[in-house]
Amino acid sequence: MNRLQAMELFVSTVREGSFSAAGRRAGLSPASVSRYIGELEAQLGVQLFNRSTRHLGLTEAGKIFFQRTEQVLHGIEDAEAAALALQSAPRGTLRVHSRTMFGIKVLSPLMPEFQKLHPELKVELRLSERRAQLREEEFDVDFQIAAPKDPGLMQRRLLRSERILVASPDYVARMPRLRQPDDLTAHSCLTYWMGPDDVVWKFMRKGKLSEIVVPSAFSSNNGIILCDLAAQGHGIALLDDYTVAGELRSGKLVRLMPGFQVTNSSFDEGIYATFLQSSYLPEKIRVFVDYMAEQVPLRVKRSGSSRK
Repeated sequence: MNRLQAMELFVSTVREGSFSAAGRRAGLSPASVSRYIGELEAQLGVQLFNRSTRHLGLTEAGKIFFQRTEQVLHGIEDAEAAALALQSAPRGTLRVHSRTMFGIKVLSPLMPEFQKLHPELKVELRLSERRAQLREEEFDVDFQIAAPKDPGLMQRRLLRSERILVASPDYVARMPRLRQPDDLTAHSCLTYWMGPDDVVWKFMRKGKLSEIVVPSAFSSNNGIILCDLAAQGHGIALLDDYTVAGELRSGKLVRLMPGFQVTNSSFDEGIYATFLQSSYLPEKIRVFVDYMAEQVPLRVKRSGSSRK
């Protein structure tokens, strides 16, 4: 039995919740995964899982073994990273996660040139509207719109940004003029879905904060949809400045109430590259984050700044 492989399969089974899911990740059948773990249990002389037809749960010994095994595997990863850091060229697979709009508008156009510079490095880019679990989901880098507070994570701010109100010229022409936050009650707002509670937009001007419950005519957890609907004249959207710079430059959208800071979360916004804290930063992560730190601001600038 390959003890290291058995330990990796055991940890993967715990994370994935089943032999089948762990097998798919490793390219093995569920029976093979079960056999590896059975041999590991026989060698240890303890049962690691409580098996039933509907549930796979850890025994007390399994919980302890899982904690210690994770530490061992992390140590091996650090040792591999230290060795790979001496390579002249990064290689292997770089797994990246990003919020959807940033990934499409900013990251995707930068990827071809990056891969020309590093042809031995394969990149997997996955997009969603959530924060990735780097270790559990085996991502190398996650791009977030707020500074992460999780222990064990490193971060690098690539871009400062702000949220702005936008609408189409047609919408602005036919609707009541928007001068103050309270005027939003007479408008259709296209809001980012953050749960079933009321949608609250915060406004700041000359140090004075006001919060407005806005009438949500439509909501989505995808900024591209909100941007498209705003450009079609369906209402007012609150979006990050760099994501609508092209639409503002082309005239599809106009900025509203530029004298106010506005947000639906925090006024301190930006794009952060986050990655696991490690004694040795893998070369593939270092070159990728360095490249994005240089190119993201240039990409945003070329697309046309929306700030005033």
